[in-house]
Amino acid sequence: MEINNTKLAQNISKAKEGNQSAFRFLLDTFWGDVYNYQLKRTRSENNSEDITIQTFSKAFDKINTFDEKYVFKTWLITISKNVHIDLLRKKNTSIFVDTTIEQEEKVYLVVDENPTPEDKIIREQNLAKLLRDIKLLKPKYQEVIQLRYFQELSYKEISKQIKEPMNNVKVKLLRAKKLLAEIIKRT
Repeated sequence: MEINNTKLAQNISKAKEGNQSAFRFLLDTFWGDVYNYQLKRTRSENNSEDITIQTFSKAFDKINTFDEKYVFKTWLITISKNVHIDLLRKKNTSIFVDTTIEQEEKVYLVVDENPTPEDKIIREQNLAKLLRDIKLLKPKYQEVIQLRYFQELSYKEISKQIKEPMNNVKVKLLRAKKLLAEIIKRT
């Protein structure tokens, strides 16, 4: 996919200011690159997806350290490679990114108040059809959608419930909403 460098630079700059739409743009733009890179390395869709979620989680947490002299995609791939290496080192431990309480609180302060195009599509569906469509998602995405929209839990509450850092929860929700919106459009 050809990306307009000016648009990319603007979104990176906005992401550094905590703009949720910019995070969404970066996630949507580079998800496939990171995921496919990991798929070649791990040969496992689940591991690739988990590592990609962690990659974006770390990248969004450390976005202020990104130096514009470098290529953003290369920076993401490097983070992804390091996440994979860390996982191989900790093979017997779970797939979580360590974040401090302070970092999680900071993420919690970034409010996603603007409804996304995906949110609008999801809201327009009738409940029975929406539930059928949600069942087409992978279980980990079904879970975060269910906790966020049906149990109306906050990111912090979801993080505690599924025992994952809040950054992972936010990335999973962004990804789940995008996938659900694509399913809804198709059906």
